Amino acid sequence: MKPRQIRGVHVPHRKNTAGSHAVRMKDVKSVTIPLSMHIGAPDTPSVKVGDEVKVGQKIAEGGYMSSPIYASISGKVKKIDTELMSNGYYIQNVTIESDGQMTPYEGAVPPVIESYADFIAAVRDSGVVGLGGAGFPTAVKLNVKDLSQIEEFVINGAECEPYITSDTITMTYRAGQVERGLELLKKHMQAKKIIIAIEDNKPDAIETMKRITANDPVCSVCVLKSSYPQGAEKVLIYNTTGKIVPEGKLPLDVGVVVMNVTSLATLAEYVETGMPLVAKCVTVDGSAVAQPKNVVAPIGTSLLDVFEFAGGFKCAPAKVLYGGPMMGIAVPNLRQPILKSTNAILAFDHVDGEKPAEGPCIRCGRCVNHCPMGLNPPMISKAMRSKDNEALAELKVNLCMECGACVFVCPAKRNMIQRHKLAKSDLRAWQQKQAEQKKREEEAKAKEEGGKNG
Repeated sequence: MKPRQIRGVHVPHRKNTAGSHAVRMKDVKSVTIPLSMHIGAPDTPSVKVGDEVKVGQKIAEGGYMSSPIYASISGKVKKIDTELMSNGYYIQNVTIESDGQMTPYEGAVPPVIESYADFIAAVRDSGVVGLGGAGFPTAVKLNVKDLSQIEEFVINGAECEPYITSDTITMTYRAGQVERGLELLKKHMQAKKIIIAIEDNKPDAIETMKRITANDPVCSVCVLKSSYPQGAEKVLIYNTTGKIVPEGKLPLDVGVVVMNVTSLATLAEYVETGMPLVAKCVTVDGSAVAQPKNVVAPIGTSLLDVFEFAGGFKCAPAKVLYGGPMMGIAVPNLRQPILKSTNAILAFDHVDGEKPAEGPCIRCGRCVNHCPMGLNPPMISKAMRSKDNEALAELKVNLCMECGACVFVCPAKRNMIQRHKLAKSDLRAWQQKQAEQKKREEEAKAKEEGGKNG
């Protein structure tokens, strides 16, 4: 399949861990599992302090827009408290102290799937969310009223951020589970066309995915140029299908569903074994890390324990990130846990971790030329400073995916992403006020007309 190409930037790959098997952590002494590891409402704990739990036992569950959470080690619930997380929110956590046994929960058995409703229930019970970093509940994504609306499934194996190779490991070493995941989509989602999208800097993954889809009329592999942000949802959809997702619309509105490749493999593993999502393959790398590697860690394991498993630090890290260097989130401390959506943790020395000084805009236009959404960052910044919300709406600031391509190419290292975040927040508040004002005017007009008619 010949790919299209949208604008972006060429970032250094630094895929140092691409050729190595993932190593599983053992003897984790305790885990602290947040009850909000997905887009949507936080879960409510179903255990209490002192309870004995086993691996795969449900410890929290929420409503429709949520995903159940399971114990990742066996042991005793030590505490349930609230802590400040890296996203700036106070989140309730369940801390489990290990009994050293890793005893599997006897109720973790393969689901019986005889209908589409059974399949969606199984997806929900798996605890799977967008494991590439998005965290959107997979059961919500796949719960479609009319399956004929889906024209293409796009399986995201692009993994375009520097350093990160956890999805590459899935495609290379968990190919059987990816293949069985594809069969699930064909059988239960009536998939007519499935496209596995991979950047061209992953030859082993490409070869493996082509092998498992050979002679399959439904599945194909689309080899994409190594260009950031190739894995961003709207960019990926355009580069694989040619379809444009309009502002304010979802991929399903253009007949597309995008799934992360590790989410797909993990779902297949649950259907086979009955063991829900309790561990995550995480790339551990960066200039401050002694032994970069991919690590399979129980969800809730502290970042400090994972880094120590990777040989510790070569030097004191200046910055530690969840995710990649382009869109990753800086962590406030190493007590932060591995989450469902954690695909990498990176630690950088002072050379790589120091924030560069911001200079004045020199009007070079590089940010405009490289923005994958065709936005104009200098004009957005100007509109934000002048509080011109109508201009922000016209400039389509809400299309900004905060990928950081503009900052990467900016010779002045302008903090455009921070400004775009603030601009989107200002615009949302303004639009809400406008909508409320319009509603009041319509109600007043209806009341006035009612009085005249009376």
